[in-house]
Amino acid sequence: MGIKGLQGFVARVCPDACRTVDLREMAEKHRIDHPDFPSVIVVDAMSCIRYWYTPESWVCGGQWREYLAVLEDFIKAFMAAGIRLVFYFDGVVEAKKRDEWIKRRLQNNKEIARIFQFIKTHRKQPGRGMFVVPSALPTFTRFALKSLGQKTVCTLQEADFEVAAYGLQHNCIGILGQDSDYLIYNTCPYFSIEKLCLDRLVTVMYSREDLCCALGLSLTHLPLFACLLGNDVVPESLLEGFWRKCLVTSPHKNNSYNRRTNILLAVADYISKVPCSYSSLKHLEEMLPLGSDKTLLYRGVESYLLPGQQSPWIPPKATNCQMFSLQQQSAMCQDKEIFQLAKEQHIQSENYTIFNILSNGEIECSNSLEDECDTEIPGQALIYRPARQHIYSVLLESGKGGAYPLVKEWFVYFGNPLQQPELIQPVQPSIPGGTPNLKTLWFAKGPDVEKQRYSTFLACFHLQDKMEELQALEAPVAAFCCLLAYLMMQVSSLSLEDLNAFVALVLCLKGKSAAQLAGLQLAQVDSRGVHLGAVFVRGLTTLLMANSACGFPFRMDDLMPWEVFDGKLFQEKYQQSHRGCSLEELLEGNESLYTPFQNLKSFICKACMAKKRTIQSRPRGNRFITGPQHREFNPRFQQTHRSSFIPPYHNQMRGFPWRNPHPQGKK
Repeated sequence: MGIKGLQGFVARVCPDACRTVDLREMAEKHRIDHPDFPSVIVVDAMSCIRYWYTPESWVCGGQWREYLAVLEDFIKAFMAAGIRLVFYFDGVVEAKKRDEWIKRRLQNNKEIARIFQFIKTHRKQPGRGMFVVPSALPTFTRFALKSLGQKTVCTLQEADFEVAAYGLQHNCIGILGQDSDYLIYNTCPYFSIEKLCLDRLVTVMYSREDLCCALGLSLTHLPLFACLLGNDVVPESLLEGFWRKCLVTSPHKNNSYNRRTNILLAVADYISKVPCSYSSLKHLEEMLPLGSDKTLLYRGVESYLLPGQQSPWIPPKATNCQMFSLQQQSAMCQDKEIFQLAKEQHIQSENYTIFNILSNGEIECSNSLEDECDTEIPGQALIYRPARQHIYSVLLESGKGGAYPLVKEWFVYFGNPLQQPELIQPVQPSIPGGTPNLKTLWFAKGPDVEKQRYSTFLACFHLQDKMEELQALEAPVAAFCCLLAYLMMQVSSLSLEDLNAFVALVLCLKGKSAAQLAGLQLAQVDSRGVHLGAVFVRGLTTLLMANSACGFPFRMDDLMPWEVFDGKLFQEKYQQSHRGCSLEELLEGNESLYTPFQNLKSFICKACMAKKRTIQSRPRGNRFITGPQHREFNPRFQQTHRSSFIPPYHNQMRGFPWRNPHPQGKK
């Protein structure tokens, strides 16, 4: 979270602490000064993501191929200067930050409601001033960077601590990010992603030493300074009375500054007169209204101490090495081999949410770009909950004498006040012979086990009887069909027009470059299409979770959005489909796609019919339903030689051009 107002304060009041630097020159100096260390910048990826996402369109679900190209260019610019990057992502939301996480999510809900109101009013995307990152962008950024050959770390605790520790321990050139906590940690230099000019590799370096000089403090004062301004450990609400006292006695009060700036100067002045000792800290703890927890200040200062560091505010023997250590006996998973593998895969960004479930049975999902006024489409958290319940069952494998432990979910959706986690019961998927043992799924080898992995994965989405047909397809398309079939089964309001749009999307996307997709222009934006795009992309993260739990029947790269989704292209296909355009227009005049279109669509319809779900036509025309049509098919999409919309199923996959020569995916 950082310290409220500190970054702006440094820019306005301490300009000497903001130095423009050339990262090429810094890398060269680093090589001379530290010949035994590689030239590395450690990147706080979570604070960089909104700066990386530069594609013009952001509401439609994400321009994933464009974004992948942006990340590739970013990496190449540093490689050309001989700089290696190491990317860190938040792997957990720590309990001490949950309240702040909830506060932000509820605020994001309001922002998203305003975005949908704008789209419905103006039928276009809002300006960048209302920008929110596309749904699941942090998750897929992690896998994108990994696919581009970068070292990518998913943390076991809050990322800023691990980033600062890595920068110090590996003698890095610096930290690239946008979080004022990096002004507090005594670590390598801190560079701004916001001020980065990529083509010249020039940015602003924030100097702790110059900040201290301007405030009359030393580096050892900074952790206490941060705590007395309010941070993740010490709430601002407890400090208001202390600030008032400081403002009364401060010699630096300036009417031209805002109140927050005057508070920062007054607190710095107060601290500068306090002896650096544990007894001074204890005195402050007694003076502040910390309630029942008198150790807040102590813990706050301690949270900034990196491994091997000590502080005069903390007794030497009490200084802790804060790096994460989890007690195996407190975890939900008692099998050490499984637990260790899950932990390793988590750190190396190879799995998704599995370690969080196995370690403490708690996961979260942030906001999605969903329209709270559209009551026909449930929140994505609810749509994918049945699949998650099956995944929890695979992971927590009870049924062996005891009840499943409940999983705590913090999932954002309309109507969930987030006052407490929802307790979710795992549910066994329907698999003949029962769910395979987790050790078998994760460690065993051979074709029989590969088949078990695939069938268990499909069972999480109620498609275990479609294994043969799906394995005939290329892996990304099989995963796409799995997700789309599940989505059509779960959401009864989805229509044939929606199905047509998704199938046309995956067929027309193949072969399109990032540049071609960037050039696609939309005359207008449909709010329901925006909502469906976000729901679909969140579904891809559910595929990631199932794949990780089932021992990777698919390669993770095959489940990425840039393989099967593009926001603008989906909007185009969605609007075309609901206008009732011809099949020729929907498939961009490519006759070779007609048969694959019918075949994929037939597969989805048959999978739904097997679950007693009939997909009906419901064209919405210019956003609104044009009439009470509930036909079984749409004649505009019917091939002239068909007497029924759904073609005969025999040999249908022969017409599909992407046959899979290797049915079993590998991690």
